[in-house]
Amino acid sequence: MKTKKVNVPLMSDLFSRGETVEYLFWVGCAGAFDDRYKKVAAALARILTYLDVSYAVLGKEETCTGDPARRAGNEMVYQMQALQNIETFKAYDIKKVITICPHCYNIFKNEYPDLGADFEVISYVSFLSDMLKSGRLKLSSNALKDKVITYHDPCYLGRANKIYEEPRMLLGAMSQGLKEMKRNKSFALCCGAGGGQMFKEAEKGDKEIFIERTEEALETGANIIATACPFCMTMITDGLKYKNREEEIENLDICELIVRSLKI
Repeated sequence: MKTKKVNVPLMSDLFSRGETVEYLFWVGCAGAFDDRYKKVAAALARILTYLDVSYAVLGKEETCTGDPARRAGNEMVYQMQALQNIETFKAYDIKKVITICPHCYNIFKNEYPDLGADFEVISYVSFLSDMLKSGRLKLSSNALKDKVITYHDPCYLGRANKIYEEPRMLLGAMSQGLKEMKRNKSFALCCGAGGGQMFKEAEKGDKEIFIERTEEALETGANIIATACPFCMTMITDGLKYKNREEEIENLDICELIVRSLKI
């Protein structure tokens, strides 16, 4: 199947023409501003186009969910940002939202309803695993057959929302098997960036969490560390640099692996 040219639709443009879409693709701060995670956002846009999914983005109308502010204790800023987003969603009659950041997913799903939000939020790994199960997304187990892959569970997908099997299903469909870290699923070690820690100096201790987690990944012998969160990607990438292994071991998001598998 030949890939269509990726022309990401803008919600305001469609709305002005009286058109609607099924999904809002919520890009998130990392997908919009972080050079590394822009590649992940682009990868999902490529996959959605390949699957002929009806979607659009908000573009400049998208603002932060308020998650970092709330995690850091600034409730007022969180509520201001959340209420602004809720009003934008209502204005465009948005009913379904796909996220690539577990932090956005978690706050939309579990905290926005307290402020009157009424929309369905779907993590991209759940969305794509559903596409795989339905047969719309076809992946080959030979695509990454020469690669050993380990997967790091993001806290806000895993422990917070019990999304464990979906990413493993996607990775398993592209490879000959997954090499689990000794701590995985509900016992997985945090990357060290959650709860506002991304924006703070390291606290006292013998070893930073991201280094210990990277060491656990390296122990598996994997040459690809798969992640599904911008915070986790940043910390694991830093860990590989700290260990001087960034040239030989790749840290890739599941979206990027799917694009590589499909060759799109």
